[in-house]
Amino acid sequence: MDLQDQLKNLFPEHKPSEEEKKPVKSDIWLQDDPIICKYEKRKGKPITILEGYNGAEKDFKKLAKELKTKLSVGGTIKNDSIIIQGDYRNKIMDILKAKGFNVKRVGG
Repeated sequence: MDLQDQLKNLFPEHKPSEEEKKPVKSDIWLQDDPIICKYEKRKGKPITILEGYNGAEKDFKKLAKELKTKLSVGGTIKNDSIIIQGDYRNKIMDILKAKGFNVKRVGG
């Protein structure tokens, strides 16, 4: 018995509204072109760079903050790209794909 069935048993008169039936939409603007995820070394340290996002800057900053929080790493936004400290290409690609973005891996 799942949660929905248990709720129906507890509240038999409740009718779910249209808002409860709709899937949750992302609040970040999704794009058609893929985001490019590449790996570089700067001063001997690995970094992951995300380029190609063409949405609003507010959404871009929100996406960068969310990635840094989920990965527990540092990073910055420079010249329309997100720079994450460390080689996290696979994890970043999984997070972005779960959000509905198209992601393209570039480099080794």
